Parts: sequence; C-alpha cells; structure tokens
Amino acid sequence: MAGNDNWINSYLDAILDAGKAAIGGDRPSLLLRERGHFSPARYFVEEVITGYDETDLYKTWLRANAMRSPQERNTRLENMTWRIWNLARKKKEFEKEEACRMLKRLPETEKTRADATADMSEDLFEGEKGEDAGDPSVAYGDSTTGSSPKTSSIDKLYIVLISLHGLVRGENMELGRDSDTGGQVKYVVELAKALSSSPGVYRVDLLTRQILAPNFDRSYGEPAELLVSTSGKNSKQERGENSGAYIIRIPFGPKDKYLAKEQLWPFIQEFVDGALSHIVRMSKAIGEEIGFRHPVWPAVIHGHYASAGIAAALLSGALNLPMAFTGHFLGKDKLEGLLKQGRQTREQINMTYKIMCRIEAEELSLDASEIVIASTRQEIEEQWNLYDGFEVILARKLRARVKRGANCYGRFMPRMVIIPPGVEFGHIIHDFDMDGEEENPSPASEDPPIWSQIMRFFTNPRKPMILAVARPYPEKNITTLVKAFGECRPLRELANLTLIMGNREAISKMHNMSAAVLTSVLTLIDEYDLYGQVAYPKHHKHSEVPDIYRLAARTKGAFVNVAYFEQFGVTLIEAAMNGLPIIATKNGAPVEINQVLNNGLLVDPHDQNAIADALYKLLSDKQLWSRCRENGLKNIHQFSWPEHCKNYLSRILTLGPRSPAIGDREEQINTPISRRKRIIVVSVDSVSKEDLVRIIRNAIEVIRTQNMSDSTGFVLSTSLTISEIHSLLVPAGMLPTDFDAFICNSGSNIYYPSYSGEIPNNYKIMFALDQNHQSHIEYRWGGEGLRKYLVKWATSVVERKGRTERQIIFEDPEHSSTYCLAFRVVNPNHLPPLKELRKLMRIQSLRCNALYNHSATRLSVVPIHASRSQALRYLCIRWGIEVPSVAVLVGESGDSDYEELLGGLHRTIILKGEFNIPSNRIHTVRRYPLQDVVALDSSNIISVEGYSTDDLKSALQQMGMLMQ
Repeated sequence: MAGNDNWINSYLDAILDAGKAAIGGDRPSLLLRERGHFSPARYFVEEVITGYDETDLYKTWLRANAMRSPQERNTRLENMTWRIWNLARKKKEFEKEEACRMLKRLPETEKTRADATADMSEDLFEGEKGEDAGDPSVAYGDSTTGSSPKTSSIDKLYIVLISLHGLVRGENMELGRDSDTGGQVKYVVELAKALSSSPGVYRVDLLTRQILAPNFDRSYGEPAELLVSTSGKNSKQERGENSGAYIIRIPFGPKDKYLAKEQLWPFIQEFVDGALSHIVRMSKAIGEEIGFRHPVWPAVIHGHYASAGIAAALLSGALNLPMAFTGHFLGKDKLEGLLKQGRQTREQINMTYKIMCRIEAEELSLDASEIVIASTRQEIEEQWNLYDGFEVILARKLRARVKRGANCYGRFMPRMVIIPPGVEFGHIIHDFDMDGEEENPSPASEDPPIWSQIMRFFTNPRKPMILAVARPYPEKNITTLVKAFGECRPLRELANLTLIMGNREAISKMHNMSAAVLTSVLTLIDEYDLYGQVAYPKHHKHSEVPDIYRLAARTKGAFVNVAYFEQFGVTLIEAAMNGLPIIATKNGAPVEINQVLNNGLLVDPHDQNAIADALYKLLSDKQLWSRCRENGLKNIHQFSWPEHCKNYLSRILTLGPRSPAIGDREEQINTPISRRKRIIVVSVDSVSKEDLVRIIRNAIEVIRTQNMSDSTGFVLSTSLTISEIHSLLVPAGMLPTDFDAFICNSGSNIYYPSYSGEIPNNYKIMFALDQNHQSHIEYRWGGEGLRKYLVKWATSVVERKGRTERQIIFEDPEHSSTYCLAFRVVNPNHLPPLKELRKLMRIQSLRCNALYNHSATRLSVVPIHASRSQALRYLCIRWGIEVPSVAVLVGESGDSDYEELLGGLHRTIILKGEFNIPSNRIHTVRRYPLQDVVALDSSNIISVEGYSTDDLKSALQQMGMLMQ
C-alpha cells in the first residue's frame, strides 16, 4: 500500500506539472497506440475524463491491487490517477465560480442588512446595545436553558403537526429503509405521543402522506392510525372518541407511487386542500364533543422540514391560525456543504435535490411562522443566520424594541426558541456494580437476542465496548473512527468496537455512497487485522437499539459520535439515558448537549489521534468513567419528553388567539355563494380586456343554457381594483351581480356585489368589502413602514442610457388600498427579477408578497398571507364550499402568482390560443422551473384551444362541472 501511495503521489506531481499541456492548447489527435503501445492516460484525459464519482475510485484501487500482472495494475492505477486529477480540477473550478458569485452578491446583502440594522439603532437604549447583546432571550427569542417559562392554565388544546416525507407509522418504524425514513420520522411520532399525554391537550394530529404503493405495508395506506388514546387519562376531564394522538394520512400525488421528498413539491397544494378539509371537520367535531358552541381550532399548525413548512404556512394563512416551524436539516446548509465538495455545480445540485424550492420554502416559513423551534443555539446563529429572512443582530434589536413598545417600522422577525428534542424513557437502565454485574437482576430475565449477535464477533467479549450507531454515510466519519481504533494498540488491547451501521442484505445492493463507506470499513478491518475486535452486524430491529446501549454500558464501554458535523444527535441523549459516557464531535449540537449532561469528552473529528486518546482516557480511567455516567443519568431529565412538551406548550400559549371566519346561518342565507354547489373562477390574466369580457360572457352562457344558474356561482379573481372591474363589466353590458364575489388587488380584497332598485332602469350597484378577510391577511403587514421603504427602493430602479438615468417604477396611489401597495412600471424590460425584491424585503424583515401583474406594467405588494389562491381557500372555508367543486379558468401564462392557481384539488382549465399575450418578463425570473412546483400532468388540469361556448362546455363537462 505504501509503495502504491508513493507511486500515486509522484504520478500526480507529474500530471500537475503537465496539466496545462495536457488539457489546454490545441487538442492533439487521439491515437490508440503511440510509439507501439496504448496510452491509457491520454485516452482518459481526452475521452473518458468527465462524469466520474469518487465512490468508484476506491473500487478501482481494490481491483488494481488484486491484479497479478504489474502492467495491468499500473494501467488501472494510472487511469485512476487521471480521474482523481480531473475531480480535483473540477472542484477548483466550481469553487472559483461560487467564490465569484458570492463576492458579487455579498456587498449588496451586507449593505441592505446594515441599512436595516441602522434604522433600528436610532433610539435604542444603551442596555439594548450592550448589556443584552449576549442574552439569548433578547437576541432571538428564548431558550430552555435554566428555569422553564411558567405554563398558563390550558385546557382542551388541539395541535396539528405536519411531516410529509418518509414512511410514518406508530409501531415497528422502518427507520433506515430509505434516506427519508430516519430520525425525523421517529421524532415527530414521539412528539405527537408525548404532547397528547400532556395536561390540557385534547388531541394531536400528525398529518402525513397516504401511501398505497406496491411493496409497502398496508398500514401506510390507512387514513387514520391511533397512536395514543387519552380517554380516561385524567378523570377531571371528559374525553371523547376524538381525543388522543393520531396519524392522519392525506392522499396527494400519485396514489400508487412512493415519492422521495424531492418529488413532493408539485403536490403540496393538493395536501393543503386535503388537510384543510380534515382540520375544519375535526375542529367542528371536537367542539361538538366537548360541548362548545363553536369549533375548537388548532392552537398551532407546526411544520417539520421545508415541504411541511410551506404547507403549514398556507394552512396558517387560509385558517388564520398560528404557525410554528422546525427545519430539522436546512437547505442552505446542505447547499453550502455540497458546493464545498466540488462534485456538482449549483444547477446540478438543484436538479438533483430541488434545493431552490427547499430554500424558498424555508424562507417562506420564516415569513409566516410566529415561532421557529431550534435544537441548539448553533442552529440559530450559524444555520438560520444564512437566510435572508433572519439575522441575529437585527432580531436582537427588534426583540428589544418590541419589549419596550417601540416602533419597529413594519418589521417583524420570527421568535427563535431553543427546545432540544425529547427522548422516550420507556427503557430504564439497570444499575450495575463496579464489576459489571446487575445489582437487582430479574431471575427470569434472559439476555436480549441482539447481544449474542454482537458478542459472536469478539474473541474477548468482556472487554469494554466502544459503540457507534450511524448509517454508513461519509459525513458520519466512521472510517476515521476505525482508523483511530486500528492504529492505537493500547486502545485495541483495552476495548472492542461495535459498529451499528443500519440494516443491509448485500453490499452490492446498497446505494453507491453507502456501499463505498461500508467497503472502506471492511477493508480497514482487514488491513489492521481487527478480526475478533470489531462487530458489524447486518441486521437489528429498532426496538433492539436500547438493548445495544445497555450491552455497551454493562461492559463499562462508551458511545462515540465523531460525525464531521452533528445537527443534534439524539443518539447521544439515548446513550446517556442508558448510562453510557460519550465521546462526541466538537462540531455542532454535541457541544451544548455536553454542557448540560457533562458526561463525556469532545474531539476534533478530523484528528484520529485525538479520538483514540479520548477513548483510551475515558475507558482506562474508572473514576472518570463513573463520574461521566453518573452526570449523564443525573441530568438526562432535561431531555425528557415531558420537559420538552412543557417548554413547547408554554411557548404555544403565548401565541395570539386567532381563528378562521365561518359564515353564520344568517350570513349564509343572505350570501348567494353559500348556496352554490359549484363555483367557476375566472382568473385569466394573459388576455386583453376585450377577450376577458368574451371569456366571462361565454362561461356564463354555458351555465345558463345548462339551467345551472342557481347551483353554479361565478367568482372573478384578478389583480384589478374593484373600480377597474366595474369599468370593465358595465360598459360591456354585464352586471357585476352575475358574480357572487370578486377577488381583487391580487387577493388582498374580496367584495360581494349587490344592487338596490330595479333592473335595468333605476338600480345601484354596491360592493361589500369582506372585513373578516381583511383581518385574516393583516398578519405581519408592514403598513406605512413598508410603503416608505418601497418608495425609496423604487427610486433606485433606473434605466441607464449612456450617462443618463431614468426611474422606471413609481408609486401608484390610485390603484393602492389598505393592504395592497401598487407601483406603476414604465419600462418592464428593465424590471429587476422578483426574487431580488423579495430578497431585499426579507433582509429588511419586511414580510410581504410582491407580484408583477398587468403584463409586468404594475407591481403589487400585498400581505404575506394574501394571494388569489389563498383568497379562494378563504371563500371555501367561510361559505362551506368543497374545493373539488371549484373550477378555475386560467390562460397560458399570467401574473407572477400564476403557478399557485394551477395546483390543488380544484379543477384547472388552461385556455390556450393566440389570444394569450406573452408574459415572458414575468416568468423568465423564476427561481425554479414551473414543473418543479406544479404537476402539469395532473388529472385536475386540462387544456383547451380557444374559449368559445363549445370549448368551455367541453372542458367543464370533462371536469365534471356540468350535469350529465
């Protein structure tokens, strides 16, 4: 091995010296044989050098060393060296491109943040500038460190949790079956159980995806699964059949297909519509069950991970309910890590992981959440601080101003709360004496079967066991642990090593990356001749993991986690609960865990000598081992589920009371839309006003000829103001009362038309503004502070011609309203991408929804929960309309909220034809392709050429909107 290493190094030096000659300049002709022999190096550089992955390199190395012929071996090694060089070259290119991109954007971002911070600094108290700078409660929310906040009296809470990906069930969880079914699945299930057992909580629903795909257990297709029944848990409270904790599986996406988390994005709106139906129904049922005269709405809607975050944001906006968010593993952190690896460009990463959808969902979750729950301070300060919508210094200043009632100029920041995950204390560690024997053993107890499956690997099974529990991923750094063990003779003589690396059938059937890691581990075991000292069982059940911890504790062993970075590390808590001291990475959450538990040592995961030294010190010093064990057991209660839920509920109770508006019986009698069985929404943006009038007239004519006018209502959904709508309809000989409602100003206003007098002579049209909807969308609206910043921003958007500059965006008071700030655009060709404006607003902590409309000649800025799609959901909830009974007519393109109108359980009819006006400027600035977020092949979406009465009749019939 050493000889080959020297050969590789010298050969690499030669390649690097000749690199420019080999790759640059004129390309020489490729000859399979030069001077009488084949040149694999030239062949690989010129023909095969692209598209390799590092996971193949180790396999090539093994095959090369297995070759008997020196010539064949050297040929393989030469080929591999060229591949290494190419990968290094590509990595440097990616790093250079990314550095240039960041260098260009960083000054702009920093300047914007500095401006926002400066605005907040003008009248701060001295204490806010200095004394509170390190106080986490002032910095970004509050922490569970120290005493917990007092819990107010609570009763009959309904809580909704959302986790969309992976295989979710209550028993026999298939953790590790795929990359989506891991720690998050375990966490949300245990959280639902623990919350439902907390005082004052009536029901907890964990919403996830229903899976009916072949090769998956039937349990994943059950619409509901009872996790915990709370009937009779507290004799002082009456418990009905709807109390307890449940997994509710909502069907969305292809029914017969299991989808990875990266494939869920186009179907999120389907989930939202299905979840809305369940929450409304359940809230009413709970209200009736406990004797209230009104529904019991969820106290919070809590999204877990980015996809569930955007779903929770939409549900929160539609229902006017508080939202909480837990990111788990953040997209920007993952993106930065992948870019540093240098294997893929940003575009390739996005294609594989849909990373831009994920990051935008996390930004939107910051916009909409009242609280964001983090596991550690590091997560807040180093990971969330990467996002446009959060910045520690500005959060601290805003928090201080809110506490003393100072003006925040329309700026808002979500409250960051540190609540470490809980651990289920169902398996209690037995006490052992110093010789390793149980003090009070059960006479009938037998050793768990998994013990013998591990012990069979060891020559001397009584030695202390070093235990690692991690899937075979490179970032878990298992190979460094094996090297540390293999190269430290005193440690090998003192202890055994057990590696629990998930479940596997055959290495050849594993994912490439996992297979490469596992192959490396087995090769190292062979290289260091660790047979009889290392255990690596192929199978274990999730329920057997506590028994594995107990075995390590019984042998006076230690738990080790030397991942390059650990987001939280529930395994560290589980180890402590079972009396195991720990050796953990110094990067990430283990630092804060060890500060609380004080039950082990922290190491640099890149330093294998430090890892070996720490393990030897902990295992050889019996007093240190006992002290760490006792500290862990003494302090572990701070990570219990009851403690977690106590902290969780104390924060939830601080959220302001909000609830959706549902029309009462009298309102429903006087409001025509509530009596409709079907609703047709006209939301066509990409046509002239003349074509829009014809589309409306033809749609109404189809319904009249079908004698369905009483059962079918119309809604016009548009970016126009109500006065513009009146000017559009009346001159064309149409009555506004042909519509049941108007969604105006890009979803920020809803009006209901009526008239007084007699038609057609003496009558007066009136429009009633839905005030309940206004209260729905006012959440985090920046008002005058937002308007002032936008006016200032508009002056900076200019068209340059030579040395002259001309402003192209101007405030438009005529088309503005209380919750819609309109701006006139005089030259759409010079508009900045909408994502840049949204980025600026988030950096400034101004939470809003910015839209280009009217073929990019107008900019509308509305509240974060205002949109045409959300306004439609509001109408359905308020007036009891089933979403699948709604059909939405759209054009081939539209305003910048066009994509939101396509998804969901409603029917969508796309009107195609030459009458569509291209909106290229609006849609060329997307952060991701339309197909990434909309399932264009959905059965709920059809296209029709033209908009004649026959065209519309055919489309509506196809969608089941007309009587047969």
